[in-house]
Parts: sequence; C-alpha cells; structure tokens
Amino acid sequence: MKKTLLITLLGILCQAGFSQSTQKPPLHGKHWMAITGKPLGATAGAMIFSQGGNAIDASCAMLASVCTMWDVLSWGGETQALIYNPNTKEVIAINALGYAPSGATVDFFKEKGMEYPPEFGALAATTPGTPGGLMTLLAEYGTLSLKEVLKPAMEMAKGYPIEAQTANMIENRKDLIKEWPYSKKVFLPHLGEEREAPHAGEIFVQEDLYNTLQKLVETEEKALEDGKSRKEAIYAAYDRFYKGDIAEEIVRGTREQGGLFTKEDLENWKVKIEKPLSVDYKGIEVYKLQEWTQGPALLQALNILENFDIRSMGYNSSRYIHTLYQAMSLAFTDRDFYYGDPAFEPQSPMKGLLSKEYAKERAKLIKEKNDPEIGPGDPYPFQGETNPYMNLLKKRKDALAFNNPDLPVQGPEDPFLQSFQSGTTSIQAADKDGWVVSITPSGGWIPAVIAGNTGVGLSQRMQSFVLDENLNPYNLVEPNKRPRVTLTPSMALKDGKPFLSFAVQGGDTQDQDLLQMFLNIVEFDMTVQEAAEASNIHNYHMQSSFGAHESKPGSITLNAEIPTWTRRELAKKGYKMNFLERTSGPLNAIWFDWKHNSFWGGSSNHGEDYGIAW
Repeated sequence: MKKTLLITLLGILCQAGFSQSTQKPPLHGKHWMAITGKPLGATAGAMIFSQGGNAIDASCAMLASVCTMWDVLSWGGETQALIYNPNTKEVIAINALGYAPSGATVDFFKEKGMEYPPEFGALAATTPGTPGGLMTLLAEYGTLSLKEVLKPAMEMAKGYPIEAQTANMIENRKDLIKEWPYSKKVFLPHLGEEREAPHAGEIFVQEDLYNTLQKLVETEEKALEDGKSRKEAIYAAYDRFYKGDIAEEIVRGTREQGGLFTKEDLENWKVKIEKPLSVDYKGIEVYKLQEWTQGPALLQALNILENFDIRSMGYNSSRYIHTLYQAMSLAFTDRDFYYGDPAFEPQSPMKGLLSKEYAKERAKLIKEKNDPEIGPGDPYPFQGETNPYMNLLKKRKDALAFNNPDLPVQGPEDPFLQSFQSGTTSIQAADKDGWVVSITPSGGWIPAVIAGNTGVGLSQRMQSFVLDENLNPYNLVEPNKRPRVTLTPSMALKDGKPFLSFAVQGGDTQDQDLLQMFLNIVEFDMTVQEAAEASNIHNYHMQSSFGAHESKPGSITLNAEIPTWTRRELAKKGYKMNFLERTSGPLNAIWFDWKHNSFWGGSSNHGEDYGIAW
C-alpha cells in the first residue's frame, strides 16, 4: 500500500514540474480518484482504495478525516451527498442534515431579542448529522467495516500535525472558545501563554474524540461477534451514537452550555435517502439535492440561461457576466423566499420553480442594466395553482435586512464577505466499478461548542432559519425541522453515464461557483482543471444565509485580471465592483473520459484542496 501511494505522489510531483496552462496539474486515474479539502484527507481516501475499498468506503474515510482535522467542519455537523449507483444506473441523494431541537421556536428566539437564531454557541446547533450520514453511506453502499474506514481518523485523533490554517483560526477565535469549557480543553493546549492555540505542525491530540470513535468501533465488533451482518453491525454503532451513552453525553454537555437538545431529539432524528431534483441542460442531466438546500437554484439558473446563446457572448465578457449575474439574482431570490424543508408545510412550489416555462418568463426580466429590484417570482401558475403568499411577497422588500446596499463589498477582510462565503469542505470519489460520490459536509466549524466529553463539535446551522415569514414562510424555525442550507453537492450525467461530479465550499457562493464550473466545461470547452481554476464572479444580490442575512444588490466580485474595458462596461450597467486575485472558489471535481475509460480530476488552486488518483 505504501509503495502504491509513493508512486502516485511521485507521479503528481513529476507532472507539476512540467509547464502547465493551470497552476495545478490535472489528475488522471484509471482505477480510482479521491479529492477533498486537505491533503491528509485525500491520503486517507487513497489508503482505503489501496485496501480494496470502493468509492463509498474511501469517501467515508475522507469524511471522517476532515471532520477530525476541523476542516471548517466537525463530527457534530451535517453531511449531504449525491451517489451514482452503477448497479441501478440511478443518482441517489443522502440527507444527513440535523434538525432544530425541541423548544426552538420563532417565539423562543424573538423573546431573546434576536432577529435570527445565533451564529455561535449551543443555541446555534442543530442535532448532529454527520455520524449518521457516514454510517448510513457505509452500511448501504460500502464494502468495508466501520473499523477499517475510521482507522485513519482515529490515528489522527490520537495526534496529527495540525496545519497553520486551522491552528491560526483557533488562535483568532480563542476569546469565543474560552466561553465553552469543553472547547477550551480541546482547542487551547497553551492556556495562559501568549499563543494559546496549537502551533502549526504541533501534534494536536483529541482524546475525547478518539474515545467516542473507539466506542463506535467496539459496538460494531461486538455486533459482529454476536452474528450480526456487516450492515447490522454498522447500524448498531449508529444506535449507540444517537440512542446510547454517546447521545446522553451529547445532550448533557449541550444543555450544560445553554443548548436545547433532548434525548428524544437525537433518538428521533433519521438520515433520509431521497430522490434528487434534476433538469436537462442541452442533453446533460444535472442533479442537485432537494429544496432543503440551495441546490435547485443552480438548476433554475441553468433553465434561465438556456434561453441565451451564452457561448457566443464569450467567456467573462461584459455581456456574459451581466447575463450570468442577472440569472443568478433571479434564481437565488426565489431560493430566499421559496426554499425550505419539504417534510413540513407549506410545501415549496418546486414543480413550478423548475419548469422551463417559468424560466422563460424569468429570462424576459433581464434588461441591459443591473436590476437591484429583482425579487422572487410567482411559480405557482406554472404548476396549476394559486400562490398563497402573494401578500407576503408585497411585504418582503420592507423586511429585507439590506445593510448599506449602495456600499460595495470591500474585499477579503469585509465581515459581510466572510459571512457570505462561510466555508465547509467537499469530497469527490470515483472508482473503476462505476461508483461516484459527491459530498458537501459542513457544520461545527471553529469556533465550535464541543458537546461535553465527546470531542464532538456542534453545528452552527440554526442561523440559516428565519424568524420572519415575510422573508420566507417555508423556512421558519420549528422543532424537528431542517433549515434551508447552502450545502450543495452536484452531479451530471450524459447519455445515461456519469459526466461530471463536482462540489465546492463557500457558503452562498457555492452554487455560483458550481454553475460557472459547469458552464466553463460545457459552453467554453475547458478541461476540468482549467474550469476549477477559472476566474468566477460572485453575486451578492441574494440574502446571506448566515449572521444578519444581509444583501448587497449590484455588488460583484471579479478577478483582478478582468480588463479595464470590461470593468468600464460593467460600471455602465450599474455594478459596484471589487477585485480578488483568486475567484474560482475551492472547487473539486471529477470528469469522466469515456473515450479513454479514465478519470480527470480537478482541484482548485484557491485553497488547500488536494487529490490523489491511481
């Protein structure tokens, strides 16, 4: 196994030595491919592939590892996935998003003087979803044991050299971390010194987390000894996390720190295996998760853009950027008002929202200049119904939390921008047998409340709910309801076979980056690595899903290399511009080369994302 990994890594380094049209070389693989947000995470996937695991097994190992590394998520966060099953030729959706705990109501938060649920602390936490999501993925579609898949993460929990990015994030947020006793114990090993967080490269130990993972493995092994099947044994570990002593400590530790979790909240939560939503874009079937995510906004944008000859406009011309921005505004304002948990009433009007006829009507609203007044449309007639919330649409503009909409985004240190692009990570895996996995896990990022002595950092996803029905009657907080999240893995099929598996981190910019990556490949003939590094734009017309849920209509982020004449034309169209050196977003993707029966991998130069292939 070690020899295989060494050969693979040497191959990558040799590729990097040659002249490239991209800053990173494309990945090429024949047997498997593993890509995620951190190099060590990708290595964990490669280790599992080298042991004979399939793409599901490898993706679970990567998920466990990046959670342990606090790659803008933790074990108490949420996991969303799309899977291509080569046996059934179908795309499957995994919903492992936690829900609001008992007592989490609109009145509860309003009585505390809040306009939205909080960004941080125990009251920001939905129930843990990632452990259940990982174990469901593994049990239903994997081949290895939980013990084998968790081994890399458990070794890391015993101690791994922490990266500068994470270590510095801990140091920068230590004032908040000190408010939570169990977080302080884990994150600040040098309490009282000038630097209280770990140093870059220091061995970071998480004993409580290791013990929690060990309990899951012990439960699986005991079930196997008792004659249970592989699948039953994994679900025995699942039950211990959500119904046994681990759940009891999560509830105790969360409530001690001001949270609302009950034992019943964890017992009653379940992972959902769902049917994804999809649209056809010029013969390519594009799949996204349901409207409890922002994913359908990408599908809506594709339907709108299908009404324009965007190829003839030219990549990143002023006409293309303007049309793209307006299409995003139209799709995402629908997201802001209509999307929510489909398990609760009212039901989002997804049939109308995803209809080609509705998109054609929305496309007619795109004018020669930016329209800062774009708001949600009325999709109900396109599914043969009457909109029950027309009165709220009229009130919505007054309820919006626009904060200085005439002031453009100021740059990477702008608190609005940091909130808008709040991170996560992404995982991509594929194997020679045809399994494909696209995951966007998140939640429990630093600074996180750790739930008692479990080592499990809790999600902060409650902040994505709203408390005012004028903003979104479908996404009002209530117990056992899932918030509408930004997390959004993607998959596309062509001629009934996998074409592209892709995901990205970055909060509300996720589906903006994913939309542009898809168009870069389909409309502008880029390779997957070129598309991963290409200069994207970011639109701030929609509401942020975090913090104060602000919006800055007309503000746009452009790459610093955008030429002067394009800037001048966009200014005439009413855009307020800011510029960054890298605007691709940390995209990860796998493109399927059916002509040569191989994989092409793309991993952006934006952050620390990394891939390994064989």
